[in-house]
Amino acid sequence: MDEQRAVQLLKQGDIAGLEYLVSVYQVIATRTAYLIVQDAELAQDIVQDAFLRLFQKISTFDDQRSFKKWFLKIVVNDSIKALKASQRKIYIDNSEEDDQAVWDKFQQNIESLEAQVENNELRQQIWQALQKLSPRARAVIVERYYLGMSEIEMAQQSNSAPGTIKWLLHHARERLRTLLGGKL
Repeated sequence: MDEQRAVQLLKQGDIAGLEYLVSVYQVIATRTAYLIVQDAELAQDIVQDAFLRLFQKISTFDDQRSFKKWFLKIVVNDSIKALKASQRKIYIDNSEEDDQAVWDKFQQNIESLEAQVENNELRQQIWQALQKLSPRARAVIVERYYLGMSEIEMAQQSNSAPGTIKWLLHHARERLRTLLGGKL
């Protein structure tokens, strides 16, 4: 079965089409959502909801478009909405905690926010460093750490020896370390 056939089956109400699309896109969709919301459980919920909505709304999909781009755009939009919604929530605890305990929780949240800002700054620095790598070096970093491919999978996909992939990864990581001034 291929993607077009799966979409056709799904449009006909055949759940086998959805099963195929889930098997193909669940991992990349979850990673995409996670990169936005930074919460594994929330990312999984977002992707599950996106697949359910896909089943309900598949009739609106234009077969001339790329399904992958269309579906991942749904995941990205849902992730952004979920993140914005979670940031608007204010939790009020009505338990009988004393003021010091409430203050301590508030301080932890502030420290957590500071850590997130530092983490975002590091991510931005990594992104800028990645742009300075050669396309091949950047590709092996993305395949290994974003797509989660093993070195064997990478070697098979690129028709290279596993040793070549190890060498490429090693040099790409060393170049990143140099560009980041040893922050990794």
